Amino acid sequence: MAHSFGRLYVLPVPFSLYAWACAGTLLASFILIGWLARSKNPARYSQPLTEKNQYKSVTVPRWLLPVLQFISVAILALTIATALYGNRDPYRNFSAIAFWITFGLGLTYATAFVGNIYAVLNPWRGLADGIGLVWKSYSRGILRYPKWLADWPALALYLGFIGYELLGTDKTATLGWLLVGYTTLNLLGVWLIGANAWFRHCEFFALFYRLIGLLAPINWQRDNHNKVTLQCRPPLSGLWRERPATISTVAFALAMLSTTAFDGLSATRIWVQLFWADPYGIVEPLIGARPMTDLATALPWYFRWQVLCLIVSPLLYFVVYCVGIGSAKIVSGSQRSLRELLLDFGYSLLPIALVYHATHYATLLLNDGLKILSVISDPFGWSWDIFGTAWKFRAPILPEMSWVWHAQVGLIVIGHIASVYVAHRIALQHFETRQRALSSQLPMLLLMVAFTIAGLWILEQPLTIERMT
Repeated sequence: MAHSFGRLYVLPVPFSLYAWACAGTLLASFILIGWLARSKNPARYSQPLTEKNQYKSVTVPRWLLPVLQFISVAILALTIATALYGNRDPYRNFSAIAFWITFGLGLTYATAFVGNIYAVLNPWRGLADGIGLVWKSYSRGILRYPKWLADWPALALYLGFIGYELLGTDKTATLGWLLVGYTTLNLLGVWLIGANAWFRHCEFFALFYRLIGLLAPINWQRDNHNKVTLQCRPPLSGLWRERPATISTVAFALAMLSTTAFDGLSATRIWVQLFWADPYGIVEPLIGARPMTDLATALPWYFRWQVLCLIVSPLLYFVVYCVGIGSAKIVSGSQRSLRELLLDFGYSLLPIALVYHATHYATLLLNDGLKILSVISDPFGWSWDIFGTAWKFRAPILPEMSWVWHAQVGLIVIGHIASVYVAHRIALQHFETRQRALSSQLPMLLLMVAFTIAGLWILEQPLTIERMT
């Protein structure tokens, strides 16, 4: 429903014309970027925000951080309470709107513009800091975090979260218990390995918003003494000025892309029919009957198939990414190892991940985003009206489908152009000559074109409300 409000939309021109036009736009952009972006030493990574025409860092007052953390913890507590004890209708319950729409979608897009504010607002970090005030050794941990684990725990938790989002129940009570469990996990994790290691490598929301924040023109920095400073920088510059430390971070970035694509694909009629219509005769021998004639037997197998495909999707994208980077290494004749190149270009696909996220979910934000102003007056759905907005802002914003489609096409093209630009800036830094940098980007250009057409194809497919889950 988030993709096209559940309505079948007939494109104004054939899909092939969109595909050719987008591919041509990427090619033209590649040529222009290759001609104009030549400097191996681009502008400094970040310039402090200015005050009275002088550059200096802007430091968040120390008293403000605990206040913001207290508010975020209070919102988390309200979310859990309303999920467990509030109205069972998710549209009248604060928890569903606050968590899935405001936090999951709104904060993602805000982070891309104003930076990683989650680093300051993280409620689980706020809880850990609060416990640390009383229990002095709590935030230091009792074990040393294994270096080889890197960001793999965050990736595992992220895939589990996406699996629940796509395949789990939509009951508000389940969301409440999920948040209780995740809160407990965070507090135990901090006790075991310390706050710094846990929130850098294991808490997946922290990693997710940190990566999205690399696109923003504002850089939030928080040191070990809870000092927060703001710096301005050119948009997207964080993507070529920072580099993934391990392959696990690259895998997480690719999972951000692959899981969104899987969500879009799994809602299409062609995907659902692939299992239930069984056109290739694969499912029937597996379960011993045709899927549509034995739903009781087929449903568990369909669930397992969905989970397997979700888990495998980042691996498939990683293989494609390796092929693209490996081809770039061969074409350019680079002496850098494949692993080094995989890390060098690890953040170049993040603009695509963001626009895929926006094209698939932004309509859901339009549809339900304003409802937060309504449910905040009646968080439990008990007919309260605390702020006088309980019965306002309930109507969704429903733009014309032509506007939605063209906005989606535009976002996808812009995101891919941004990725082409970022990849080119990275290439200029790591290849010996400009010619090698340009030649290395030819396989990446083909990869971007393939991602563009695949993304448009998924959006163009008719959807089915019946996911059979």
